[in-house]
Amino acid sequence: MFQVLSNAWALLMGVGLLMLGNGLQGTLLGVRGSLEGFSTFTMSIVMSAYFVGLLLGSYFAPGMIRRVGHVRVFAALASLISAVMILYPALANPVAWVFGRLVVGFCFSGVYVTAESWLNDATDNENRGKALSLYMIVMTLGLVAAQGFILIGDPGDYLPFVIASIAVSISFAPILLSISPVPAFETSKRMEMRELFKLSPLGCVGLFLLGGIFSAQFGMASVYATSAGLDIQQISMFTASFYVGALFLQFPIGWLSDRMERRRLIMFVALIGGGACMAAMMLGGNFYLLLASSFLTGGLVNPLYGLLLAHANDYLEHDDMASAAGSLLFINGLGASLGPVVIGWMMSDAAFGPSGFFLFMAILLGLMAFYAAYRATQRAAVPVEETGITPVMTPTATPVAVEFAQEYAIEYDLEEQETAEGNA
Repeated sequence: MFQVLSNAWALLMGVGLLMLGNGLQGTLLGVRGSLEGFSTFTMSIVMSAYFVGLLLGSYFAPGMIRRVGHVRVFAALASLISAVMILYPALANPVAWVFGRLVVGFCFSGVYVTAESWLNDATDNENRGKALSLYMIVMTLGLVAAQGFILIGDPGDYLPFVIASIAVSISFAPILLSISPVPAFETSKRMEMRELFKLSPLGCVGLFLLGGIFSAQFGMASVYATSAGLDIQQISMFTASFYVGALFLQFPIGWLSDRMERRRLIMFVALIGGGACMAAMMLGGNFYLLLASSFLTGGLVNPLYGLLLAHANDYLEHDDMASAAGSLLFINGLGASLGPVVIGWMMSDAAFGPSGFFLFMAILLGLMAFYAAYRATQRAAVPVEETGITPVMTPTATPVAVEFAQEYAIEYDLEEQETAEGNA
C-alpha cells in the first residue's frame, strides 16, 4: 500500500479533488433548483443529462486521447468542467443546466479515463489490486467530503459553486506536474449484447437496474431531501450517508462474494437494500432513521457493481473479460441515463411525491432480487473454489477502470491456478 501511495499520491490527490468538485456541484444543483422554483421532473432531466454525458464520453473520449494525447485531453476537459461550474448560478435556466450537465458528464468521463490510464501505468502486477482499491476509496472520500463543503456559503449565492470550480481547477496541478511518462492507451472492442446476455443474463439485467438505482442516489438525493423539507445541514448529512455506507460495506460484501454462491448473495443484498428503502418511505419522518436507511442503502447498492461484474466473469473466458466489461459498462450507463427521468415522474405531486425516491429504488432492487432468484433455478452455480475475485468497483467506473479490474482478476486467477498445480 505504501508503494502505491509513493508512486501515485499526486494522482490520487487530484482525483479526490475532482470528486469533491463533482459531488458538490451535483448536490448544489438539487438545492439551487428548488430555490429557483424548478419542478422535480425538470430537475430529473437536468440530473439525467450528466449520465447521458458520461455515456457519450465513454464512447468518444478514447478517440480524443488517441488523437491529441492524455495531457491535452485532461487539461482541456477539466478546464471546461471548471468553467461550467461557475456558469451554473449565472445561467439559472433549466435548458442551460441540462446543457451544462451534459458537458460536465462528458468531460468527467474523459478525465476519469485519462486519470485511470495513468494509474494503471503507475502500477504493476503485485500492487494493481491495492491501487484499484485505494483509487475507489479516494473517489468515495471525495464525494463524502463534498457534502460538508455545501455548508460553506449560501446555495442561493455564487460561493459554493466557486468552491466546486476551484477544487476542479486545483486538481490539475498535482496530476499534471507529477506525470512524466505518457501511458499507452488501448481499449478493447465491446462484445455484442446478444452474446453477452446469453453468457450472463443476470450480469446484464442487474447492471441495467443498478444504473438506475445509482443515478437516483448520485443525481436525485439532494432533490429528494429538498422536496422532503430537510434543511441544508440535514441535506449534507443525508447525501453523505449513501457514500459513507459504501465505504463501510464494500469490503465485507466483497469478502462474502468470494466465499458463497454469488446469485444468492446478490438476491440477499438486493432484498435487504429494498427493505431499507421501504423503511425510509415509512419512517422518513424521523431524520436519524432516514440516515440509517440511506447508509444501509448506499452501503448495499455500491458493492453490487463489483459483485455483478464478478458474477459475469464467472461465465466468461479470460480472453472475453475485457470486451465484456465495455458492454456491461454501456448497459449500466444506459440504466443510469434513464433512471432520473423515471424517478422525477415518480417524485412529482401527480404520482407519489418525495417518497417516490425510495419507492423507485425499492422496486428496482426487488426486481433484481427476483431475477437473481429466478436465474439460480436456470443454471447450476459455479463452484465457489472456481470463481474469480470480486473487484472493488463503484458505478462511477469508466472502461479503463473496469478493464483495469478485469486485468487484475485474470492475473489473480492465473496465479491461483499455478499455485494449485504446483501443490498437486
